[in-house]
Amino acid sequence: LARTVPSLPPLSPHSHSKLSCNRHSLTQYSSTNIKEQGSQPLSQETVKELIKQSQEAKKHAYCRYSKFRVGAALLTNENRVFTGCNVENACYNLGICAERTAIAKAVSEGYITFKAIAIASDVSEKFITPCGGCRQFMREFGSDWDVYLSKPDGSCLKMTVDELLPVSFGPEDLYMEKTSASLSLPQEILLWSNTATIGQNCYAF
Repeated sequence: LARTVPSLPPLSPHSHSKLSCNRHSLTQYSSTNIKEQGSQPLSQETVKELIKQSQEAKKHAYCRYSKFRVGAALLTNENRVFTGCNVENACYNLGICAERTAIAKAVSEGYITFKAIAIASDVSEKFITPCGGCRQFMREFGSDWDVYLSKPDGSCLKMTVDELLPVSFGPEDLYMEKTSASLSLPQEILLWSNTATIGQNCYAF
């Protein structure tokens, strides 16, 4: 079921030493560098609650084949939280990841704009990261919302969907003209595509 994250005031950056959430480094968590999509920064308490709910969702993982448990907690723009776990199948390719489970639950209830998602696993050596399919699935609903990659001890690494899937393809690209001038690509990629010779690992459009 969907749950609402309680509206709690931001905590002191030093109140919870285990919540060491940051961008691309393992320095002390600071609530000032955690931003919601088009809104106010997420409080440390909200981030902590998201991670906690993703860890709870992990307990329901149906992973009898891989034995790899994953949980996710998705925060919508309306402050509703939808959780999900990975669900595997004897026909392996029919399994679904925790991130997609949470998103599908939210969309089925009418929520399609998201602030953040927290992901949890049992891996303690490094931060859990979403697979390529989940990154594209998240990208469908925007590229500038936040993803919290966590460890069992509650520490996390904060990234955006755009950072996890750069130079991505989204629904808006279906309506773009198929010319290099209309593509939002780095200059070096545009230069390569304009000068490469057909037949040398290059495709003509």
